Amino acid sequence: MSDSIKHYIAWRCAQELKSGVVNLGIGIPTLVADYLPKGRITLHSENGILGVGPEPGPDEIVQNVDQMDLVNASGVQPITALPHASYFDSSLSFAIMRGGHLDATVIGALQVSEGGDIASWAVPGKDVLGVGGAMDLVIGAKRVIAAMSHLSPKGEPKILQECTYPLTAKNRVDTIVTEYAVFKFREGRLWLVELVDELTLEQLKEMTPASYEIADDFQWVQRKELVKKELVLK
Repeated sequence: MSDSIKHYIAWRCAQELKSGVVNLGIGIPTLVADYLPKGRITLHSENGILGVGPEPGPDEIVQNVDQMDLVNASGVQPITALPHASYFDSSLSFAIMRGGHLDATVIGALQVSEGGDIASWAVPGKDVLGVGGAMDLVIGAKRVIAAMSHLSPKGEPKILQECTYPLTAKNRVDTIVTEYAVFKFREGRLWLVELVDELTLEQLKEMTPASYEIADDFQWVQRKELVKKELVLK
């Protein structure tokens, strides 16, 4: 997946977030920070930070050698902290996650089912590091936005009737954002609300085995090429 596509997915996820306390998962979700409205959303990081800022530029990382330990939950990706940021231990961080204090989480996914189940932490037959805080996030957050490519690197569908990978949680996803489409779960059903104009509905169905309906507010959109915070129409 190109960087432009990753940034497009992140930008589109950011359009779903208006205010509140939000956790961004590892991978594509970390890019969402660059597209959020200033002053209306407070970002939480699982490793104990509230008030995460946009991704630092290369010059910022070099100039702030004393802050090289300022990273996100991946443990390796540098972040910035806003002036009002606070730091705390894992017990308080997980209390925030488990206690229903997150208004939303944007999390990557390997598979999502038509029932809102999510598999995000293990591929059968491959080594895994563990589920980490993903289960806590998707259970505790009031809203779960899955940010992912529409197909796997092997070209396999990821929005399915049933997940075939180990589940992170059942019936917790609210919105799915891919490079092609946006789906929302409403009253227990999956609805297509947005599709890029380079695809037909028939082409989308071919790569999406899950059952879904066309929403009344469905719209065609022109996908944008994003190159590090800049929007350029294709």
